[in-house]
Amino acid sequence: MATRRPQRRRPVRRTAPRRRSVRSRRQRQRDRQLLLLTAGVLAAAAAWVVISWLAAHWWVLIVMAAVAVVCGAWWAHRYQQQRSWDRVRRQALRYGLPQLDALHHRDFEYAVRDLMRRDGCTDARQIGGAGDNGADVLATDPHGRTWVIQCKHRRDGDRGSAVGTPDLQRVNGTARQLYGADVVLVVTNGRFSTRCAPLAAQLHMHLADRRTLSAWAGGGRPLWELLPKIPAPRTSR
Repeated sequence: MATRRPQRRRPVRRTAPRRRSVRSRRQRQRDRQLLLLTAGVLAAAAAWVVISWLAAHWWVLIVMAAVAVVCGAWWAHRYQQQRSWDRVRRQALRYGLPQLDALHHRDFEYAVRDLMRRDGCTDARQIGGAGDNGADVLATDPHGRTWVIQCKHRRDGDRGSAVGTPDLQRVNGTARQLYGADVVLVVTNGRFSTRCAPLAAQLHMHLADRRTLSAWAGGGRPLWELLPKIPAPRTSR
């Protein structure tokens, strides 16, 4: 009697997990789309609220624009100053008297500031203007001495009016009390009246006239090597 061979069972394909996987991917896509749609609606709503508020408070836009203009102008000024000073350092700054005579009085103050920086006063800054209390330039030299400088520009050089004793008295009255000056200096591209030198000696001030200015601005020596009786250094190099 012939024996029957056992029949092999065919493996059963399971399709349910695959259907669940496809269904899960579709659900995640719908969730992402819904999330994006919700975010878009919220962003649009927020933008509408902001626009509506600004329309009702239009003055805020004016304030914001003014602040932006001021900040932009300040940044442009600082950037221009930095570029200018970089050129100064590269060119080993020198000024001739005709150049200084042609400057506006405010630019003359900046020129004095730059010359102080050239000589190692890295913190030299121009402060001249309303409420300057007689000081136009402040600086600390490499020896630790604080300089308070008043700049008196004359468009006609030494042919212009002389710098008088009231100018000396004005800066002397505030330089040491307000700024802690070690050196109080008045510098001009013009000349001083005959009474200025004796008064400066009494007040322990220093004067830099047209001749001293020419030697300083056109040469390479710092002011503390050109002026007599400068106070002793606070610190050594």
